[in-house]
Amino acid sequence: MRNWFNRQPQESNKEHDRSSAFGRPEEGETASGQKESGTAPDGPEDGPSAEERRAERAAEERAGFFGRLVDGLRRSRENFAANVDRIFALHPKVDEEFWTEVEEGLIQADVGVEATMRVIDALRERAERELISESSELIGILKDELVRALGEPGRPPMGEELVVYLVVGVNGTGKTTTIAKLANLHKLQGRKVLLGAADTFRAAAIEQLDVWAERLDVVVVKHERGSDPAAVVYDAVHAARARGVRSLIIDTAGRLHTYVNLMEELKKIKRIAQREGGGAPVHTLLVIDATTGQNGIAQARLFNEALEVNGIALTKLDGTAKGGIAVAIEEELGIPIEYIGIGERMEDLQEFNPTAFVEALIGR
Repeated sequence: MRNWFNRQPQESNKEHDRSSAFGRPEEGETASGQKESGTAPDGPEDGPSAEERRAERAAEERAGFFGRLVDGLRRSRENFAANVDRIFALHPKVDEEFWTEVEEGLIQADVGVEATMRVIDALRERAERELISESSELIGILKDELVRALGEPGRPPMGEELVVYLVVGVNGTGKTTTIAKLANLHKLQGRKVLLGAADTFRAAAIEQLDVWAERLDVVVVKHERGSDPAAVVYDAVHAARARGVRSLIIDTAGRLHTYVNLMEELKKIKRIAQREGGGAPVHTLLVIDATTGQNGIAQARLFNEALEVNGIALTKLDGTAKGGIAVAIEEELGIPIEYIGIGERMEDLQEFNPTAFVEALIGR
């Protein structure tokens, strides 16, 4: 057995104040975690029932998620919705000029040529079949067709046993920050999380992940910079199995300028995770920067050819006016979008919901 198989992993796991930004005390607790005294029990006649309170909190949470989504897509919404409003105002009647304008508007929003043609064809067919002559009647149908074009959202495996999440993507896409947000999301869902620092080449990559691990109060398995990434993955998988971890999230290198070496390295890492995982699923999540547009799609093709990507995390949607890239990704790659990043806060990584996305994008 090679020496690195026996190397002991370095770990970081520091305790933090429960009142930190990532661990606020629960309702009815002090910052030290003690239950507050003197809290009156809920009376059966003095207020809503526990079930009603849970329903109210769930509604508030959904409203909060949608509000953050609308805010995060503000630039895309201003661009896309303004274009839709202009086209439908200028062309109250459905004619060829109207179709041309809608087609150009979708392409300008980075929806992509193939997806645009499919949406336009579906709109035309509905208009002819239902004898629609007023353009205003097509707004709801346009939303329906965009939702259909986005396909079913991806849902990673989330069972009771270990899942290895291999997070890949080129440098600069927000990969390491997405890993931190994903770890936070999984912790909130009650999953025990472990991080693996397998990007051993990029300067400060290990240190960056270590900082996030400390803030989130999770363990990170790491080696020295320049060490074999496969060794880190080996140690991380065995540590996860020994500790009863349910989500092992592994950071990887993203040096696109050495494409061949990078892909071979990632293939090796994936083989190690599959071999040592004891049957645990290895879920490959590709991080794409939404601001890169069609370049991001080209990068995704390369990763998918080498690794068979299972899902996509589309980041930095708050930094682009062309949120239609989500439609182009589904149309051209056929890889489901699992998560979207709409801001810098921990809660700004959301599970992808096509209906909510289109509603936030168009808003009419």
